[in-house]
Amino acid sequence: MRVAALILLCCSPLAARAQAHSSVTLTLQDAIVRARQQGPAAQVARSARDAARWRDQAFNAQLLPQLRLRGDAANLNRAINPIDLPDGSTQYISQAHNTTSLGLGFSQAIPLTGGTLTVGTQISRLDEFGARSSRLYQTSPILVQLEQQLFRPRQIVWDKRVQHLDARVAEQQYLEAREDVARATADAFFALYAQEVALRNASNNVAVNDTLYTLNKGRFEVGKIGENDLLKSELALLRARAAVEDARVARARAEAALRRLIAFPTDAALTIVTPDSIPIVDADPELAEKEALRNSSVVQQNELDDVQSRYDIGVARANSRFNATIAASAGFNQTASAFGESYQSPLGRQQLAVNINLPMVQWGAGRAGVEAAKASNQRVTTTNKIRRDALAEDARFSALQLQQAQRTVVLAAKADTVAGKQFEVARNRYIIGKIANDALYLAQGEKDAAVLAYVQALRTYWMSYYYLRRVTLYDFAEKRELVDDR
Repeated sequence: MRVAALILLCCSPLAARAQAHSSVTLTLQDAIVRARQQGPAAQVARSARDAARWRDQAFNAQLLPQLRLRGDAANLNRAINPIDLPDGSTQYISQAHNTTSLGLGFSQAIPLTGGTLTVGTQISRLDEFGARSSRLYQTSPILVQLEQQLFRPRQIVWDKRVQHLDARVAEQQYLEAREDVARATADAFFALYAQEVALRNASNNVAVNDTLYTLNKGRFEVGKIGENDLLKSELALLRARAAVEDARVARARAEAALRRLIAFPTDAALTIVTPDSIPIVDADPELAEKEALRNSSVVQQNELDDVQSRYDIGVARANSRFNATIAASAGFNQTASAFGESYQSPLGRQQLAVNINLPMVQWGAGRAGVEAAKASNQRVTTTNKIRRDALAEDARFSALQLQQAQRTVVLAAKADTVAGKQFEVARNRYIIGKIANDALYLAQGEKDAAVLAYVQALRTYWMSYYYLRRVTLYDFAEKRELVDDR
């Protein structure tokens, strides 16, 4: 009957007794929700995710037209400077002047070509001090500028790919961190539960051994047992009392660990109630592998590393061959001593600069740089394959481990029931003198071991459950991918 119920709900006799004698304050799911919302580990993961989101938002904003105001508020120069005269001689002349400039314009990155286009206006003023004091304005009412690199990788395109993948990795890592938090919380929760069971069991053992010791003292006085049996009974009682003290300390430490993990107030009483059931999950290894290879941050990180290594190859090749940079501008300008006049009858302004770079003799440096980038790309490719294979293997065996954990819970619950009944029978038979104390203590030890084995089975199941979710980012109970609850 117990096994049939466990196949559906996995009800625990220990959990039922715990619920009957303690108020429900914090369930496993409550603890996980609290840890995900305000636990320190969750806060760290959330901060990392938010930082990645803001970086992605900042990068995307930079792809839009940018309005910038730039200039020099003051550039004062007072000194005796060497001046070249028309006759070829040099004369030192005292100079004092101040230059101010201001420019306002829109700049736009061009993903198609990788260049930058700027449209704006500029104004500058030169003030001469001293005996020949004067003021001169120079204006450019409109100025269009283009800067374009040739025969080089379009950095803005590669940066866009990298940023997109980096943001995707951060989102997936956050989902994985949430499952890590849930798994750590389940571990701490059942660690506390195990210590509570151990304390309760140790207290029960003290009561049982105290009764048996009192009974054995009476038997020893009438000569029914020897002194050795009485000493064994007394030793068992002393050990049971020592176990209670050890269990109290262990339970307090486990509670402190859980409180820290879920950020539980120190001045509030903490009572836990263990889950009386486990979700029966159809953890298909093939589905687990498929979802892991589609959702895991490892896959996204592999793609990111591959993009970065291929970009490094392109840069290395560009540095070892002919490339050029074009800077062109066209617009209008004028100069005058009065501000208003500097905008009258503007004259045409054009500028073209072509910078070329052709490595002639590098002594093999260019080729070595390309080969180094290729070797790094090969290393990334091999590393990515190793990580992908390890991920697929981990997902497949995590599903199998969860299936085994479900079966283990059923068996452990059955063993707990059998061991408990066996100890009751042994104790009753010992009381009426049918068995020796060695058999009784053996049954008691098996009962204690079965209780802790059941708790450990529950603990292993929930850790396996959340680890499978972490590896695959897939909810096997709801049959859907995990999403961020923003």
